[in-house]
Amino acid sequence: MKTLSCSCAIATLIVGLVTFPAAIAQDATPQGEGRYLVKFRTFKGAANATTSAGGRVARELARQKVVSAYLSEQALRLLRNNPDVEYVEVDQRRYPLAQSKPYGIGMVQADHADLTTSVASAGATVCIIDSGYFQQHEDLQDSNVTGTNDSGTGNWFEDSCGHGTHVAGTVSALDNAVGVVGVNRNGLLQIHVEKVFNGSSCGWSYSSDLIAALSRCQDAVAGTGQKLVVNMSLGGPAPSAAEESAFQSAFNAGALSVAAAGNGSSTAISYPAGYASVISVAAVDSAGTAAGFSQRNADVELAAPGVGVVSTTPFNTSRLRVGDNTWLGANLIGSARIDAAGVLADGGLCDAIGSWNGNVVLCQRGVIPFAQKVANVTSGGGAGVAIYNNVSGGFTGTLNGTSVIPAISLSKEDGQAALAQVANASTLVNAGGLGNGYEAYNGTSMATPHVAGVAALVWSHYPSKSNAEVRDALQKTALDKGTAGKDNTYGYGIVRAKVAYDYLAGILPPPPPPPPPPATITLTVTKVKLDGKRYARLNWSGASGSSVNYYRNATKFITANDGVQRDGPLALGTFTYKVCKLNTTTCSSNVTITY
Repeated sequence: MKTLSCSCAIATLIVGLVTFPAAIAQDATPQGEGRYLVKFRTFKGAANATTSAGGRVARELARQKVVSAYLSEQALRLLRNNPDVEYVEVDQRRYPLAQSKPYGIGMVQADHADLTTSVASAGATVCIIDSGYFQQHEDLQDSNVTGTNDSGTGNWFEDSCGHGTHVAGTVSALDNAVGVVGVNRNGLLQIHVEKVFNGSSCGWSYSSDLIAALSRCQDAVAGTGQKLVVNMSLGGPAPSAAEESAFQSAFNAGALSVAAAGNGSSTAISYPAGYASVISVAAVDSAGTAAGFSQRNADVELAAPGVGVVSTTPFNTSRLRVGDNTWLGANLIGSARIDAAGVLADGGLCDAIGSWNGNVVLCQRGVIPFAQKVANVTSGGGAGVAIYNNVSGGFTGTLNGTSVIPAISLSKEDGQAALAQVANASTLVNAGGLGNGYEAYNGTSMATPHVAGVAALVWSHYPSKSNAEVRDALQKTALDKGTAGKDNTYGYGIVRAKVAYDYLAGILPPPPPPPPPPATITLTVTKVKLDGKRYARLNWSGASGSSVNYYRNATKFITANDGVQRDGPLALGTFTYKVCKLNTTTCSSNVTITY
């Protein structure tokens, strides 16, 4: 079983696998009760059986014959002893996983002319299970969009934390001369939104909520002939049998599900990405190198851009203003969406509570988590916080919770410039407000919609292909990275739309370049003593050119290439030699001698 968490981060930041579960807003479950999934053998009367045992039904999942319910210890025992109950498991929490033409669009080849025709994306639906979709955004389509919202999450066409809107922009931001473009850009893609997260920090949801959302994704395309791709930039640390069964059933019915691998910088498996029926997506940067925060495990299947991904948000840009100077920043996820005014103060690392009554406090990133810095400023009476980076460039992050004062991030350069304005009146703008925002986020949450978008784009050109065939094509045409073949960091490699498109047309991808030839220089080293002194005699073959380099330990020498060299005299010790073609890295193997 597991919990949902957003796999994202923002502006140049890294948002890790959201800390489970203590750092997240607390569940409203009554004391002494837990929320469980009860799998019945026959569903008729399941809700009544649950209630009769003393449970409180939270959700009925008829398709899966599962009831989600709050159960006391006594109710739990009664249901586990009910012969019509197949199993009972924890209803795991799921958290939203949160760090011009964005670089990722070109990297995944979504801008190739063969894939941007007037019929591209038609016939495919991407169902985005997330925090909503800001339908008023200038860069997001408002036609061909449908949605549903879970109870208590607000309208699906609104987005209180911005995570789902950012994901949606990568999938389908319009080619309309403003903002950014997405993988599917012509407005023909069908979007279905399932809102399961709410609040300024997105919070968390349950496995049962995810199962219900998946069922509604399937219902949204039932009878339409649309090809269904499900995007889940979310996850949690424990599996759920009911959830796994639901995703396998969806795959068997023709859906293709894609989920974030997680941002924990570890080998832990996040779910639903860890299920065999779901594509697990890791994150890479603009150079195609694995992001440090990205999970690494055997379930990683594909990789995609997830560092500094610019996309749509429903908020106006956060900023710090002092006099005539304004520095743009990014909201720290979970911080109060309000503005603050006060004299600007230098809080250093903000690793202790200071005397900041009414101040807007500048804090340098590092040493302690963002949430603790904000808590220290709050305890010290500060009105707002601007955390500036400790390396060049900007970043964004999450508090993994909420704060009562506004907190934003700044680049290192802007933070240092702001330090020159300490003691002057300042205004920190973080109210956001609804608007046509754009921010750069980091996270496997940002990588996932690249893969989901590519799957829909390619599938729309080959509607006769099955979900299994499309998945196979994405695997076989990915740009291999890291260890040759599938590995735990990149999976099969970085997803590539054009090569997958060609593969489905019967055009095989070019073979990988051959490995470099092995070194052809052979070297032998013998110990020689002359006149009581110690020497090494080097004999080699296979080195071209009139001169060669040879190395004694880390010291480089040049000598005539006559195949022999006497090196010394030598002191007592160990010496490692190699011979190389002149000023190249084509070298012999190392040979070591000891006197």
